[in-house]
Amino acid sequence: MRYVAPAREAVDPVVFDRPPLAAWSDYDALLRGSRWPEVAMLNSLLPAGSRERFAAQTRELLDDGLHYEERIHARGDIATREANWHDLFNALAWLRYPAIKRALNAQQAAEIAHMGTRERSRPQCAMTHFDEAGVLVAMRDPALLALWDAHDWHGLFWRRRDAWLDGSIRVEVFGHALLEHALTAGKLLVGKALVFVCATEAEAAMVPSRCADGVAGGVLLRDPLELRPLPLSGVPGWHPDNGDEAFHRTTACYQPLREGRRYPPPVSCGTSLAS
Repeated sequence: MRYVAPAREAVDPVVFDRPPLAAWSDYDALLRGSRWPEVAMLNSLLPAGSRERFAAQTRELLDDGLHYEERIHARGDIATREANWHDLFNALAWLRYPAIKRALNAQQAAEIAHMGTRERSRPQCAMTHFDEAGVLVAMRDPALLALWDAHDWHGLFWRRRDAWLDGSIRVEVFGHALLEHALTAGKLLVGKALVFVCATEAEAAMVPSRCADGVAGGVLLRDPLELRPLPLSGVPGWHPDNGDEAFHRTTACYQPLREGRRYPPPVSCGTSLAS
């Protein structure tokens, strides 16, 4: 069933104080205010000299016949519906992660040039999944991967609950559709994760740029199977009920491992991402 975001005035303010939206508090004026931000306001937040700009999605804009990604690649125009949560979160992703968004757009445009607009390649599917529901994971303790590989969610989120609290594993939500879904209090969130093993805090801080480089170089997000499902509702503080062990044994977002499913190794922050 297609998700329908709540009306702006109907959003429970508690969602902005809980992850993942709490991590976007620097944009509170755009998210919590009673009035929708206009496209001009969003453009005012772009860095000086930015090639891209947000463009109101009007019939005149769409009459150019270009695909959404082609328009950004050719002209820098990001079609943006006003008074729309999905497109507002997309704009915020452009503001926070411009290098990743730019890399995704360049690769999408290249795939469209090769495939046309009627077919979608596996790289296009992978990039779209990440654009909509992507999560960046920085992991200091690779031993946690064994639990994740086995879909041992009780082990990953309960027996190793300490790892989520002491920084052994950290997540950043990139996908704008995932942020939109978080507007519904108590909703069970599942992201599509890229995992980076980082030895230091400095390496962990570089994960977004590592991701952008990998996408731009054509070595990341070439197949949807690169992405690991991550039930974010299990992370401490991300769902009001996950402080109870029973949650981690019965919650609907904890799916068993599909027979034959194997995940690729994580990206090492200490090695080159050469194509």
